[in-house]
Amino acid sequence: MDHVSLLLVDDEQAILHMLKTVLLKEQFFDIDTVTTGEAALEACSNKTYHCIVLDIMLPGRSGLDICPFLRQITDAPILFLTAKITDYDKLTGFAVGGDDYVVKPFNPLEVVARIKSLLNRYLPSKASSVQQNNQEYVKTSSSNTPQGVYNYGRFQVHELAGELRVEGKAVTCPALVFQLLLFFCKHPNRIFTKSELYERVWGSEAISDDNTVMVHIHRIRERIEADPSNPVFLVNVRGLGYKLVQAGSAVQT
Repeated sequence: MDHVSLLLVDDEQAILHMLKTVLLKEQFFDIDTVTTGEAALEACSNKTYHCIVLDIMLPGRSGLDICPFLRQITDAPILFLTAKITDYDKLTGFAVGGDDYVVKPFNPLEVVARIKSLLNRYLPSKASSVQQNNQEYVKTSSSNTPQGVYNYGRFQVHELAGELRVEGKAVTCPALVFQLLLFFCKHPNRIFTKSELYERVWGSEAISDDNTVMVHIHRIRERIEADPSNPVFLVNVRGLGYKLVQAGSAVQT
């Protein structure tokens, strides 16, 4: 794919070669490979990537150790490769900044499908963010609220810029966390089950996983709620699902 850069991080050369071969056949031509977490950090410091495939079991610092540092320098979606399959391991991966995972041994075509799914969500927001880089945004609800801005008082979601602002400050938001929050903003006060959210936000190529949705909801709450343990915006309706609410109504003009 033109103008899409991928970084593959794995200490097994056979896996890197297999993935790169399949990705090249799928028209991904800008692919870099590294074998350590430190090399991944250096690569991301020197180049912009649109998706990172990160093995968890790396020599030295693991993928889980490296991921939070990658998140400080890139908002590109991160796809974990892991031989670990427990719910705890999955939750840990999401908690440190991962967006999706594939369990080893895997079919390389599944990795390609998940990369494409992540890119479908990341690239539109990234492109809009570049185009809107110099736009000035209001901090409070008013009749001058720009088009595509969902204003909830404490926080605003800027759809065109792919930006979340909380109390007037820009807050880093990984691609799928932003997409889930934006989906809620577009459907205020409507209840969705975890399965519905997964289908609508992750898409048909993804394999449904309730834990994934719960982790991303938690990551949204960490950003928009004053007290994430007692949410007032993104709330659970017991036995039914989740909805985004506000005292009054969300504003989008």
